[in-house]
Amino acid sequence: MVAGIQLRIGILTQREIPSESEGSEERAKVHVSINPFPSLIPSELSKMSTEKERETHVYLAKLAEQAERYEEMVESMKQVAKLDVELTVEERNLLSVGYKNVIGARRASWRIMSSIEQKEESKGNEHNVKLIKGYRQKVEDELSKICSDILTIIDKHLIPSSGSGEATVFYYKMKGDYFRYLAEFKTDQDRKEAAEQSLKGYEAASATANTELPSTHPIRLGLALNFSVFYYEIMNSPERACHLAKQAFDEAISELDTLSEESYKDSTLIMQLLRDNLTLWTSDLPEDGGEDNPKAEESSKSAEAQEH
Repeated sequence: MVAGIQLRIGILTQREIPSESEGSEERAKVHVSINPFPSLIPSELSKMSTEKERETHVYLAKLAEQAERYEEMVESMKQVAKLDVELTVEERNLLSVGYKNVIGARRASWRIMSSIEQKEESKGNEHNVKLIKGYRQKVEDELSKICSDILTIIDKHLIPSSGSGEATVFYYKMKGDYFRYLAEFKTDQDRKEAAEQSLKGYEAASATANTELPSTHPIRLGLALNFSVFYYEIMNSPERACHLAKQAFDEAISELDTLSEESYKDSTLIMQLLRDNLTLWTSDLPEDGGEDNPKAEESSKSAEAQEH
């Protein structure tokens, strides 16, 4: 019988056997793989590992948000999304807030540059206009990359893993939003395609929202708000924008007494934004009741839904 057995407890435990050549009968070391959780099967161990990884990324995302390091917040939440698990409401919002801040900074930059470019063109400063165009192109490249990034995540990981109507509406609304952001600066055929994809995203979200979410639900209201902004700013259709916004507002008002305390603040905030936009857009409605105004005023910035 072999003597002198020594066990070192760990993921990889080493058993030392005496070899005859050394008189002490020490032999070659044999590596034995030992499961530190013998009651768990491999799939359960893998699940534990995934959950730990998930918790770590979520914590880092929260940390990045507090530090206002939104690019890193996005990277952490992308890792969670790629685990192909259904995200919790908190995780969903962390992902959305991260991307909203990353894209929001570039959208603001683009608007400022476009405004300066118009002023320089009106002054005939061709050299400055050329410089601005080059700088604006850099921002547009960043916008394209960010939008492509989140849209791929939504299609490959988030929608396939969503198991509720609420999540489905949330992700299709995001598709509508990020294709709309592309349509804001794209031109010609690229703009047309982005607008078409944005419309499809909003329509898919609306189809589910109208059957599975109450009219007072913050996500349904946020969808109506952003969809109406799409009609106003991208499709240059203030009449459709006002109709959609007013319908959502009126339906929510009629069910206001059913609002839970938990969602009351979010829902009433979005309802106020809907009303603000209606006030802003009403002046662009055709006075004769004819077709929509083909040139809705671009200088007025409509309110959009903020994810909570």
